[in-house]
Amino acid sequence: MLTDLDLPALWEYRSDYQEPADFDAFWSSTLAEARSHDLGLKLTPVETPLRTVEVFDLAFAGFGGHPVRGWLRVPRHRTGPLPAVVQFHGYASGRGHPLDDLLWASAGYAHLLVDVRGQGAGYAGGGATPDPVGSGPSHPGFLTRGIEDPHSYVYRRVFTDAVRAVEAVRTVEFTDPGRVGLVGASQGGGIALAVAGLVPELAAAHFQAPFLCDIRRAARITGSGPYTEIAGYLAARRDRVEAVFDTLGYFDGIGFASRATAPAWFSAGLMDGVCPPSTAFGAFHAYRGEKQIRAWEFNGHEAGGSDDLAVVLPAFQHLLKP
Repeated sequence: MLTDLDLPALWEYRSDYQEPADFDAFWSSTLAEARSHDLGLKLTPVETPLRTVEVFDLAFAGFGGHPVRGWLRVPRHRTGPLPAVVQFHGYASGRGHPLDDLLWASAGYAHLLVDVRGQGAGYAGGGATPDPVGSGPSHPGFLTRGIEDPHSYVYRRVFTDAVRAVEAVRTVEFTDPGRVGLVGASQGGGIALAVAGLVPELAAAHFQAPFLCDIRRAARITGSGPYTEIAGYLAARRDRVEAVFDTLGYFDGIGFASRATAPAWFSAGLMDGVCPPSTAFGAFHAYRGEKQIRAWEFNGHEAGGSDDLAVVLPAFQHLLKP
């Protein structure tokens, strides 16, 4: 069933999100602190039975200098520097198995799939990156950890790790630092959107049903997780509503969209009860760079799934030229 606005209303919709006055200063100081730590890039070959793709266990220093892991997959037979695609995964998942996610390497890219710290313990895509930073009381899940202060909020660390992942892949000897694209679905789409707003000179981006956009609206209109974690937290802390949304203002995809310039493709399922389509359209309308959006009328959170990727692959091929 239709979960949100219909398509004509989505084209007219504009979010009432208001960014914090010190949004840029907050992220500038956060990234400067992270860059005070040596990147510490490590690439370890992984033995697999694959004939056409090589896999490396990649590690680098993220927020606080903490180690972050990912799989770097590359075409086995390659000549010259490769364009790179950096991918971020969905909520509670992880980088998974070395044999997973072969699409982008098979299409000719160096493909880095990055762990989200602290996630991936109970889902098919297992993670290998802990989060050594604690927080105060939170609702079950990840979304409310440290949520009453932007400096302690978990996604400050996650987004910083993601920026450092792009910096890491740009230093790999067989990649072309001028040809880097971003992809992600759901939480991964929200992380990719944050990186697009924080990292210059990216070549392309794909945000599929992006999470963490127009967050206050999403928390009010959807009855599905993970946004219900915010509602659950505030149901017990009724006097903390404004403090929570003040924090979330620093992490809303609409704030990053207004700073992002890479050519971008968005998608949304009009029956998405997890990330309401109006929240994706809110980010799309705010996006600064060249952009397109595909609304999948009878799809939910998969937002077109492989058919959506079939639209994006030729677009990336044109821009990144694998």
